[in-house]
Amino acid sequence: MSNSRQGIGMTSARTRERLVQRLIDQGIRSDIVLNQIKNVPRHLFVDEALASRAYEDTALPIGLGQTISQPFIVARMTEALLAGFEGESVLEIGTGCGYQTAVLAPLVKKIYTVERIRELLTKTRQRLRDLDIYNVQFRPGDGWEGWRKYCPYDGIIVTAAASSMPEKLLQQLAPGGRLIIPIGPKGKQDLTMVVNHPDRFEQVSLGPVSFVPLVKGK
Repeated sequence: MSNSRQGIGMTSARTRERLVQRLIDQGIRSDIVLNQIKNVPRHLFVDEALASRAYEDTALPIGLGQTISQPFIVARMTEALLAGFEGESVLEIGTGCGYQTAVLAPLVKKIYTVERIRELLTKTRQRLRDLDIYNVQFRPGDGWEGWRKYCPYDGIIVTAAASSMPEKLLQQLAPGGRLIIPIGPKGKQDLTMVVNHPDRFEQVSLGPVSFVPLVKGK
């Protein structure tokens, strides 16, 4: 880690506090989620050239046609997932740079994460180890397929937009579990929460969002 990257992290307490206050102003209420947003060193998840913008509430490019999600969206999805969370395991679809993974990791017992781009997955695995995050299991693969081996999952969080509801993810959701997923085409995506009730899947809209598409195939 270069001194400049480390320095940005060490001197950004005021910047991080400002970001947290902005999230509170936008309606994030969970103290544990806000604390994670404040403590996770987001500057380590972006290119060094963009590190000075790491604590802005905005999505940023991370290469390979992917982005690091806006902190508000990460907080919103994490808060929604954990609000009714009773269990241990979470399936994450779209590991990306690992920022969402790092925010969620201390708050659950185990994360199983799937990423289609192997190069991204290799870098992210090392980055999370460097941050002493060890309760994450990684797999390259098609997010539409989920990860059947370890299901059912108490929570599923999807960090790319699906064109329609992925049936295989619903099948891998535990009773009482929650799936947080953006659905829809570019410009018309809706962040959706699905709760697995004994007799039905309840869908709740959490508002408009903008994500890269959830691509089918490996």
